[in-house]
Amino acid sequence: MNPLGKLYLIPTTLGENEPLNVLPLTVKKIIEEVDIFIVENEKTARKDIKRISASKPQSSLKLFPLNKFTEDSELPTYLEPCLQGQNVGLISEAGCPGIADPGADIVNLAHKLNIKVVPLVGPSSILLALMASGMNGQSFAFNGYLPKDPSARKAELKRLERLTYEHNQTQCFMETPFRNNKLLQDVIAVLNDDTELCVACDVTLPSEYIKTLPIKIWRNTKIDLHKRPTMFVIQRK
Repeated sequence: MNPLGKLYLIPTTLGENEPLNVLPLTVKKIIEEVDIFIVENEKTARKDIKRISASKPQSSLKLFPLNKFTEDSELPTYLEPCLQGQNVGLISEAGCPGIADPGADIVNLAHKLNIKVVPLVGPSSILLALMASGMNGQSFAFNGYLPKDPSARKAELKRLERLTYEHNQTQCFMETPFRNNKLLQDVIAVLNDDTELCVACDVTLPSEYIKTLPIKIWRNTKIDLHKRPTMFVIQRK
């Protein structure tokens, strides 16, 4: 009986920069060894694989889609190669698999099937923003996307600010890039003057912008975040 294959959690870049500027050689090595991948988008996954390992033949790739259209009943078939002794790679659309990413369901299933899960080192916009914010890294929470409804979003911002003050817990959140400027306007309008806000935009890219300032100073600061991946981090001490 063949030993079980492994599930490698393979990070990708956060944008169109040179992969090996932010990814270790281990990622390149694993991509060159593995031919079966679980991916969010086949087109971008093929592009990322080619950028990391230009010599790898695209014809050798077998890609399984994992996105909002994937049925739960399909997931066990994606790990069938591991049960047959073959290694499989789980590739995120950007950053690290399983972190603000649909890959967590596959990882959970792998544990249930006794398949070894191997996370590889790579960039996470959440952690990089927190690192660069100067805020509490001992206790923090990532809240994903805030409500779309303006009233609900403003109420949620006040709730998160209260948590930072009452529990000394840094709060991180994000928005769809084309709505970043509107979210920044709401943050500035709703939060207290002395609350600190870190805006971490285009992290790891040549256009990277990371700044932590009190809300009262942000009100007089001009920055265009439209269609630029951005993390927002707040703390009121």
